[in-house]
Amino acid sequence: MNNLRFIFNINLPRFCNYLRLISSYYTSIFFKKATHRGMPLSISVEPSGICNLKCPECPSGLQQLSREKGLMQFDLFKKAIDELYQNLIYLLLYFQGEPYLNKNFFDFVKYAASKKIYTSTSTNGHFLDKNNCIKTIESGLDKLIISLDGTTQDSYSAYRKGGDLKKVIEGIENLVNIKRSMKSPTPHIVIQFLVLGSNESEISIARQLSKNLGVDEFSLKSAQIYNYENGNDLIPTIDKYSRYRKTKNGRFEIKNKLKNKCWKMWSSAVITWDGYVVPCCFDKDSTYTLGNLNENSFIEIWKNAKANVFRNKILKLRKEIDICKNCSE
Repeated sequence: MNNLRFIFNINLPRFCNYLRLISSYYTSIFFKKATHRGMPLSISVEPSGICNLKCPECPSGLQQLSREKGLMQFDLFKKAIDELYQNLIYLLLYFQGEPYLNKNFFDFVKYAASKKIYTSTSTNGHFLDKNNCIKTIESGLDKLIISLDGTTQDSYSAYRKGGDLKKVIEGIENLVNIKRSMKSPTPHIVIQFLVLGSNESEISIARQLSKNLGVDEFSLKSAQIYNYENGNDLIPTIDKYSRYRKTKNGRFEIKNKLKNKCWKMWSSAVITWDGYVVPCCFDKDSTYTLGNLNENSFIEIWKNAKANVFRNKILKLRKEIDICKNCSE
């Protein structure tokens, strides 16, 4: 059902836009020169640059971002959607911060859903009281990813600093029960388990917990570690769940070979809470800002010289771009 909802949002104009994007992408790879046609298929929008937790590998929670923090206003969100909806298939209402801290969050979802855009978000699960669960379902949100990175308070709070496992589980129970009582097919509820050195022994327990809670999906995610070269206790020992591998000299390196291409640079972008457009979710500090929606239209930013220079660098020297060096794709 979740996949069908996504597919049903793909109309002829959106499919034609996809063809323009994919053709220009492979043409660019072949000639090693960026050419770009079309508009984004997907966009990540940051409802909140603020978080209630202090996770050790999250610069937002630790307040280590060099950019300002704040909450997106509805008028800015509406401007972005109005410019993009005819070609946009997927909207992720998440970048840094906790989306539910923004009082406009449900209005964001409703507006995007009214434009037939598949909507998704990711939350740490601390704000799923009964009232917010009802609002979530009524908003038309298609997919809700809830981070649950431990099955005991100790293992959970080893990463989710300041988090309350019991509160998260109660929130999931609220959402599952209310969704059933309202006979709603949405949102598709996903428990996401970030695999770490501190919790990798609990994967099977977490999977069973998810089944017992009655969610729609259980998902494992590999962790991005900033200081991984000399090893880190957060890096899991189970190889398939790690983005990194140990080399012969005892240091760690990322497994990804970082080929000189990136589909995301053609098909998607990120919009920060204050309107900056950045290439992807790895640019947490907005180092490679392409423009700001408060000053220019999205298409002006999407097609400008900065965007073209960045795409050309991806095609030739991707390993030299710092935000790419920890990328798993």
